[in-house]
Amino acid sequence: MPKTILTNVRLFAVGADLTGVSNKVELSAEVEAKDTTNYASDGWKENLGGLGKAEISGEGQWEAGDTTKVDDASWAQLGGVGPWSISANNAAAVGGLAYFTNALRSDYKLFDEVGEVAPWTGTAKSSWPLVRGQFAHPPGTARTATGVGTGLQVGAVPLGKRMFAALHVLSVAGTTPSITARVESSVDNAFGAPTTRLTFAAANAVGGQILRTDGTAITDTWWRIAWTISGTTPSFLFAASLGIQ
Repeated sequence: MPKTILTNVRLFAVGADLTGVSNKVELSAEVEAKDTTNYASDGWKENLGGLGKAEISGEGQWEAGDTTKVDDASWAQLGGVGPWSISANNAAAVGGLAYFTNALRSDYKLFDEVGEVAPWTGTAKSSWPLVRGQFAHPPGTARTATGVGTGLQVGAVPLGKRMFAALHVLSVAGTTPSITARVESSVDNAFGAPTTRLTFAAANAVGGQILRTDGTAITDTWWRIAWTISGTTPSFLFAASLGIQ
């Protein structure tokens, strides 16, 4: 991706798409530096990497009224932990760069002086590693029946690493609708005999989930999101991201 002007960063906070009410999003990652300087350090500081952390902060225009709005979502999430995914100015297209983590919604601030557009600001702090991966399902494509997503060559998972997957269910319609999403892997892009690696809990309402494998090596290099949908005239909008960390 070349140099770019930030015009279309996407922000998904658990089950809310905050893109349309955000005008600033910042993501930071840090590894704690632990001093190990000693008499053999040749007069220079020595450090070991300690604990890592990530933080997501955002701000924009305040709205309220249902679970898709920033105020309703922020109050519901405050003090809770859930998936956050951020695009890199690519409109969350499949295969587009995604940063995501499991994060604590740690603070929420709203309102300002008379005459100002009602603002909001908030912060989420990581409870899992920050993952640099790819979007595996676009948020604007409605799904009404069981299906599979586009295969992505994310790569093999080395021993001690994990495949992480985040799911953001953004809207739900229909009578008794239900969606059960899963992560499948394959040796090639044909997915002739895919293996299910992770399965999300069945969802029938707006919300988010994040899962990871157990650290076992996986040699398959191709990955995709698949889903099973049931109910009467069901329809779901959801975003999903995958990555190895």
